[in-house]
Amino acid sequence: MALERLEKSCLLWVNEAQSADKAHEVSHIRRVVKTAKKLARDENADIEVVVAAAYLHDIVSLSKDHPKRHLASQYAADEAVRLLSTNPDFDKTKLDAVHHAIIAHSYSANRDALTIEAQIVQDADRLDALGAIGIARCIQVGTALDRNLYCETDPFCDSRKPDDLAFTLDHFYTKLLHINKSMYTDSAKRVAKSRLGFMQGFLAQLETEII
Repeated sequence: MALERLEKSCLLWVNEAQSADKAHEVSHIRRVVKTAKKLARDENADIEVVVAAAYLHDIVSLSKDHPKRHLASQYAADEAVRLLSTNPDFDKTKLDAVHHAIIAHSYSANRDALTIEAQIVQDADRLDALGAIGIARCIQVGTALDRNLYCETDPFCDSRKPDDLAFTLDHFYTKLLHINKSMYTDSAKRVAKSRLGFMQGFLAQLETEII
């Protein structure tokens, strides 16, 4: 089946690229693809575009503190088109759709997702920043960047502006607790609501342990 062969090719490219950023390693890609497939079925989207974009959305990945981080999705989209252009199992008329979906998925790029396929890839990627896996990834990135876990004098930003360049926990308040508001599809909104509740429960429990 052409889609299965395409997936094998995409996974091979992803493994060869292997991001140095632990939050965007192959396990992240696999989770995003799995979620994107489900959303694509729910929303009756073009599965070929969704699968290709989901696999390759981080084919070029720059670290969170890289000065050109905001351009990472553009680089990834360009590289995805280059790779897919060589693949006999991909419909070349869909290259532009994949390119747009990859560019639009990025939070830092701040681009609107104009197609249902782009919306699905963006939703799937952002869902991976929520829930238990979102908490784990947040801590993983903060540790890699040598950031303190939390501010001892005000860990939950009650009377100060969040600074996630200094404290890992602050990233909840600058971004993670707001991601659910950016979901496009109804299916993703439901999952986001559940995962957000889990994160809020985690913060409540953490408060009992550190204050």
